[in-house]
Amino acid sequence: MDGPDILARTLTTAAIKDKFQNTWQYHSQSDYHSKISCWALLFDLLQHCPQLASNIRAGKVGFGINHEMHDFRTGRKKNLDLVVCTFAGQQSASEKPFRELGSQYNIALTPRQASTLAELPDIGRARVGSVQIALEAKAAMTEHGKALPRLYDELNSSHLVIHGAADFAIAAGLAVVNVSETFLSPGRNKADLGANPPVITAHNQPAAAIRVIEKLLEIPRRTQQGAEGFDALGIIVIKLANDKSKVEIVHDHPARPSNDPFSYGQMIHRIASLYSIKFANI
Repeated sequence: MDGPDILARTLTTAAIKDKFQNTWQYHSQSDYHSKISCWALLFDLLQHCPQLASNIRAGKVGFGINHEMHDFRTGRKKNLDLVVCTFAGQQSASEKPFRELGSQYNIALTPRQASTLAELPDIGRARVGSVQIALEAKAAMTEHGKALPRLYDELNSSHLVIHGAADFAIAAGLAVVNVSETFLSPGRNKADLGANPPVITAHNQPAAAIRVIEKLLEIPRRTQQGAEGFDALGIIVIKLANDKSKVEIVHDHPARPSNDPFSYGQMIHRIASLYSIKFANI
């Protein structure tokens, strides 16, 4: 799987500028990390889900970003980070397709990944019709204990809204958990760091990351249509100090083993398998 590697390599470059002229790899008020996560996940799905690639080549499906879904039962609504869907109308010429969006996001690919991208079908941005896959991507980078209730609630509410709007849709959740022992928080460094010493936050690791992961595993999952829960849930563990040092993907504890149902790779395979079953004859 390429997604975690793409996420780490792209985040290594500080691309988010604040009003104090600092540049950040991660900023809680930016959705840049979510955009990269979603792009990288779709890159993997295009490689590992032949049915999706076939439907794209046939012009049957596209993708949407920050698409608002409505739970028919409760009236609740929520913007989902990424959806794969049928077209509700003609694509707008101003909306960039998948490959161009990668350039816009400054996605950092290896030569092999760039070659792979050139061979994949270029999925177009859609005016969203029927949602087939809906993804919510969240991160726990710092202040893990304080952030945990909101992280859980936002992910848990996502599958409820997705299936409340379209029970047949595949609801996927992706969580990125930081295991770095130190973190340079934009919220605690509201000054020009070129002229002021940084305030560095210390994390009790790996305990903080383990606590987050254990709570994420309490989120409901489902194995049949009509039930509540995510159809697929993946966890990526990274080491990101947010001080412009290299971002690393963690493969050892507390990351999930590659054969674990909640590893990133198993999440991709589960989405691909479900998609092939559900949407082979659209």
